[in-house]
Amino acid sequence: MCVTSRFESSVYAHRLTAAADAAGNAGLAGLVITPGYDLRYLIGSRAQTFERLTALVLPASGTPTMVVPRLELAALRESAVADLGVAVRDWVDGEDPYRMVGEALGTASAAVAVTDSMPALHLLPLADVLGTTPVLATGVLRDLRMIKDPSEIDALRRAGAAIDRVHARVPEFLVPGRTEADVAADITAAIVAEGHTEAAFVIVGSGPHGADPHHECSERVLQAGDIVVVDIGGPVEPGYNSDSTRTYSLGEPNPDVVQHYSVLHEAQRVAVASVRPGVTAQQVDAAARDVLAEAGLADYFVHRTGHGIGLSVHEEPYIVAGNDEPLRAGMAFSVEPGIYFPGKWGARIEDIVIVTADGAESLNSRPHDLVVVPVTESAD
Repeated sequence: MCVTSRFESSVYAHRLTAAADAAGNAGLAGLVITPGYDLRYLIGSRAQTFERLTALVLPASGTPTMVVPRLELAALRESAVADLGVAVRDWVDGEDPYRMVGEALGTASAAVAVTDSMPALHLLPLADVLGTTPVLATGVLRDLRMIKDPSEIDALRRAGAAIDRVHARVPEFLVPGRTEADVAADITAAIVAEGHTEAAFVIVGSGPHGADPHHECSERVLQAGDIVVVDIGGPVEPGYNSDSTRTYSLGEPNPDVVQHYSVLHEAQRVAVASVRPGVTAQQVDAAARDVLAEAGLADYFVHRTGHGIGLSVHEEPYIVAGNDEPLRAGMAFSVEPGIYFPGKWGARIEDIVIVTADGAESLNSRPHDLVVVPVTESAD
């Protein structure tokens, strides 16, 4: 049975008001939001995109309206629409839902913004009705979604604790003779067993596969001496994600691995310690990168230091060079420097942090040390 949940309706009421105000402040007539993370954020709806238009029409001033196919009305029951004073205009095949959207926006001549996930299938006929090409709503919604409210932070804390419980179990799965795919299957089951609704991703990168940051899993057989990168996560209700990476050694690692890993450990520690309001995203990235550069490892760190997280695993803010966005209390993002030696091995350490009034709260508490897994008899 599919069981879903959402926040209290007052949370969504506040978000709708804030989004309408932000649209007005941006000089927009309103927002048109089709199914996706933005719709889920605003009203708690998990409706899906089909060839028939479903859209929340949120004018800068006036009553919000849901335009929805009559045969999809049931999909609104899980949302907060009934408690929010949102008008519902259902339609049947043969009617023009895009004209309904235009009518719900009113006669304002200002630009209309649409969610960045709106399919071209709907964007083009909507533009035709409006007589102009809509702009993206990203600039309006990004600040709302980027600053997590207390209910979101609580959900992210629960997700972080759940994935920590999975990482605590990972050593029992890492047995020489098993394949990466075998281990990934056990981890996938553990992710659900420990409180997630599903596994959003499971990376098990052993030996040379650990040098590929986005390797998933394969039929490669684990061997004694392997360094194994395990990057895992998934959503907990009502849809907020975990994401945590730890690195494991099957048996005692060689001295070079120990030395390089100790530098990575320090880079991740320094980056987390740099997080506080007013520091920019690129300064956090530089904090990690500078430690690695000083040890001659800069060329082996090949990705950004982090990404925002919430309803989506990857969202703003991005912790990367060139992003001068100042951090603000309530932002949630990963801090995950890594080092990758092609054809040999790799390592990554990742926590999710919340920016607080004077620093950062880490949502992951598993040890950051290279986890040495004693090598036992190979699996049959």
